[in-house]
Parts: sequence; structure tokens; C-alpha cells
Amino acid sequence: MAFQVTSIYACISAIAMIVLALIVSTKRGKFGVAIMDGGHPELALWIRKHGNFAEFVPFALFLMALAEARGMPATWLHVLGIVLLAARALHLFGINLEKPADPFRIAGAVGTHLTMLGAAAYLAYSLS
Repeated sequence: MAFQVTSIYACISAIAMIVLALIVSTKRGKFGVAIMDGGHPELALWIRKHGNFAEFVPFALFLMALAEARGMPATWLHVLGIVLLAARALHLFGINLEKPADPFRIAGAVGTHLTMLGAAAYLAYSLS
């Protein structure tokens, strides 16, 4: 199994993860903090943005890969991948210190969960 469709979204996600890691590293350098956030809200925010991406995207991609292996049509995999990327972008811009319940953050979280739910539902269906 080549995982051709899921690989596209894994590559894009890897680039996004690297960019987020570089931003965190730059902020660490700016504030002179090697571990934790040193009490700097801006650094804490970027650490959380990076961490949230790292917590959700790999599992979503894993579910997509399993769905692809079980025969999910490429069109639906692309729908899941596009929703995942769009949701993560919305979530990234929605996480801010001034507005914890920012609509972009909520939409991003919902979109990410819908991606995982869609892949999981297909997996459950494909096993019956």
C-alpha cells in the first residue's frame, strides 16, 4: 500500500510542524528560555500552538492512512485532508490570549475532530 493520498497531507503537515517548531525556537532565543516558557505569555502561546498541532495531527493522519488502507476513495481522503489542514490553520490563528473562545479556534477544533470521526467511521464501516 503506497498511501498516496495520505502522504500528501503528511508532507504538508510535516512542513507546518517544522515551521511551528522554528517559531518556538526563535521565541526561545528571543526570551533566552531553554525549557518551559520562562513566564513569557508569548512563548507559552507558541509552545501551546505547536503542542496542539503535535497532539492532534499525527493521530488524524494515522486514521486517514488506515482508512486509505481499507479502501476509502481518494476523493473522500482528499476531503478529510483538506478539512484537517484548514481546521489546523483556523485553530492556529484562533488560539490567542485575548479571546480564549475565539470562533476560529472552535471551528478548528471541530474540523479536526470531524476529520478523525470521518476516518474512524469509515474504518468501522469497512470492518462490517
